[in-house]
Amino acid sequence: MELSGKVALVTGAGRGLGLAYARDLARAGAAVVVNDTEEAAAEESAERITTDGGSAIAEAAAVGSSEVARRLVDRAVNRFGKLDILVTNAGILRDRVLWKMTDEEFDAVIDVHLRGTFTCARAAVTHMRERGEGGRLVMIGSPAGQRGNFGQTNYSAAKAGIAAMARTWSMECAKAGITVNAVIPVAATAMTATVPAFAPHVEAAREHGAPLPDWMRKTEGFGMPADAAGLVTFLASDSAAEVTGQCIGVGGDRLSLWSHPKETAVAYRDGGWSADDVAAAWASTVGRAPESVGVPAPEGGTR
Repeated sequence: MELSGKVALVTGAGRGLGLAYARDLARAGAAVVVNDTEEAAAEESAERITTDGGSAIAEAAAVGSSEVARRLVDRAVNRFGKLDILVTNAGILRDRVLWKMTDEEFDAVIDVHLRGTFTCARAAVTHMRERGEGGRLVMIGSPAGQRGNFGQTNYSAAKAGIAAMARTWSMECAKAGITVNAVIPVAATAMTATVPAFAPHVEAAREHGAPLPDWMRKTEGFGMPADAAGLVTFLASDSAAEVTGQCIGVGGDRLSLWSHPKETAVAYRDGGWSADDVAAAWASTVGRAPESVGVPAPEGGTR
């Protein structure tokens, strides 16, 4: 991939997946604005990129508000002259089952993930449309947003919303030459590294450089953060000019395309459906093979 002359903004890039995305974009030649809520983390990430020979600056801020979104885009424009690529990776977790989740826990996750993606995308697209040279939006989703996940009402809802926004914005931004896609990564992060089936292998990889076993990399499609970075760089490149409105999974050795929600079974009845009619027909028609829910437990153990 060749991104020389391109400028990227990556939110939540102080560590983990965000840092992996920022470093890979820089290796391909893009100048990168590294955002994180922690100034030290953002500065350290930018320094790592420049030490590797890339170009990067740090901008510490918590995404969510329109003011922060404009500030981040302005930082890219003022320092590098433009913004071509936005990667919305910033996120937090406030896990709790429905009946115990507080308003504050729900709002905090929605504000960072969903509103933060919206405000940053709006600011970026406004700039890109004014320049008239197209652009790339890469939003980071999650399997939880595709299938739901126990204890993650707020996170699952936000990530599902991001997937829906990617589809909507791909239509709205097409005329301006701006592609919009969602990446669905599965990697060793603060959330997944503690899964009992994964934890010892992730620790061995981090501490001793041991390779993850094949069942994790292939069957589970689970890898380290760097394994997910190439897809983001591809989507940011000219090679992906025709790819838009997609939810694309990546992790370990697996690359996948998620389907959009669609009707999987249909039944018809002259005159419509009363409650009794639905009950009588359910098991033999549309309810014959109900959809599964939740992220499947890993084959190597329980989640």
